[in-house]
Amino acid sequence: MATGDREKAELLNASFASVFSQKESHLQPQQHGMDEGLGEIQPQIGKQVVQEHLATLNEFKSPGPDQLHPRVLKELAEVISEPLAIIFESSWRTGEVPADWRRANVVPIFKKGKKNDPNNYRPVSLTSIPGKILEKILKEVVCEHLETNAVIANSQHGFTKNKSCQTDLISFFDRVTSWVDTGNAVDVAYLDFSKAFDKVPHDLLANKLVKCGLDKTTVRWICNWLSERTQRVLTNASSSSWKEVTSGVPQGSVLGPVLFNIFINDLDEGLEGTIIKFADDTKLGGIANTPEDRSRSQNNLDRLERWAKTNKMKFNRDKCKILHFGRKNGNQRYRMGDAWLDSSACKKDLGVLVDKLNMSQQCDAAAKKANGILACINRGIASRSREVMLPLYSALVRPHLEYCVQFWAPQLKGDVDKLESVQRRATKMIKGLENKPYEERLKELGMFSLQKRRLRGDMIAMYKYVRGSHREEGASLFSAALQTRTWNNGFKLQERRFHLNIRKNFLTVRAVRQWNSLPGAVVEAPSLEAFKQRLDDHLSGVL
Repeated sequence: MATGDREKAELLNASFASVFSQKESHLQPQQHGMDEGLGEIQPQIGKQVVQEHLATLNEFKSPGPDQLHPRVLKELAEVISEPLAIIFESSWRTGEVPADWRRANVVPIFKKGKKNDPNNYRPVSLTSIPGKILEKILKEVVCEHLETNAVIANSQHGFTKNKSCQTDLISFFDRVTSWVDTGNAVDVAYLDFSKAFDKVPHDLLANKLVKCGLDKTTVRWICNWLSERTQRVLTNASSSSWKEVTSGVPQGSVLGPVLFNIFINDLDEGLEGTIIKFADDTKLGGIANTPEDRSRSQNNLDRLERWAKTNKMKFNRDKCKILHFGRKNGNQRYRMGDAWLDSSACKKDLGVLVDKLNMSQQCDAAAKKANGILACINRGIASRSREVMLPLYSALVRPHLEYCVQFWAPQLKGDVDKLESVQRRATKMIKGLENKPYEERLKELGMFSLQKRRLRGDMIAMYKYVRGSHREEGASLFSAALQTRTWNNGFKLQERRFHLNIRKNFLTVRAVRQWNSLPGAVVEAPSLEAFKQRLDDHLSGVL
């Protein structure tokens, strides 16, 4: 057992460093035709751009190992923006990255399990703030290139513009519920990479950056930024000695997530079935009616295992699980490499408990968590005034009842009541409202019931899919209505048929009728903000 802060820091740093892939001799992506006419970006980083980035710094964030505090940088923005712009442009053009920007203070963040096991901590890197500003400027260039050329596959929902945990879950399970609804057996494999961000081999990443068409100035800068990195762990006031970082993209950096998406982008190649990723969280689904179907799923898993070997990554097979859906499912066993994967009745997927798709377990968990926090507020806060209780409820309790709820909306009356009872209890705690009926309490507080908020959330999600930021995704989830009589709503959608309740209650089926019944003035709102305003006015008059 290590009890001293310094000892703990050394132990954690040794644990974090133990997962790195072996160091390559030198990063040389040039050999892959990098000099052959890939568009050269001439970096232009002006004083104005740097000043804007400095002005938006959060002064409460921690400084990196160079001890340049964000508050100091923010207050001196006008004076230092010009010299910083010169340093940034020179660094990008020459590919030389100051040593300070390649050092990181690592803060260990506890995940779950035993607190005395170093493997249960995630390393988050605190790096130089000026270095991060240049990362942000570079990230804009890289992301623009990725978007313009549609480099990142549609299956990636993590760290991607206009996508989220909710779009990931809805896209994937729209396919699964429609398969199950038409009488198919469906097997879903949940795959877990072991220490994915820390294992990314720099040489392979460099080659993938070239392949996706990034210019050589940017690739050279990223390669130098990744090479010869060092880190130390901070615990309380003590720090460990410095250790070399031989692989991985730093967690806590600005560029890290984008680089990881580029690295894992070719995971889908050659797969049959449906695959969806949220960064490294991967789900693979396929019909499993016949031996041929099941063998196709097994082939997909074999292909993923080969990808992991080629890319020096590793699956954590103990955490990879299979979920079986459909009444006639034969509960086929699958393996990864030489290990058989366990089947499971329930799996936590991006924070949501997925079971047999009636979502009761998730409703129980959400209500339990929210009630627990409400009890803490009840015990710990003396004031019962509206000004104190309402913000606390809105910020700390309700988010647990509404996280990704458009995906897992309660289907059974008991579950609907279970969630609503949390808000009933919360509004009853407010001084002066204890003896009024629930509806009156809501009216006085200017609130909607949770059921009405879910309907509102459904309509907002529909607007995004039909007219807003998720239009591309929406095109594969919805079809425009065929009839010509759409005079009151020019964006009507086709209502889908269904056999089972799990399909009937899924967002892409349940919300269509409500969407079609909205007045034209609401759905034709020019922006999401305008839509929310018009929708609220409309909802205040109904239900």
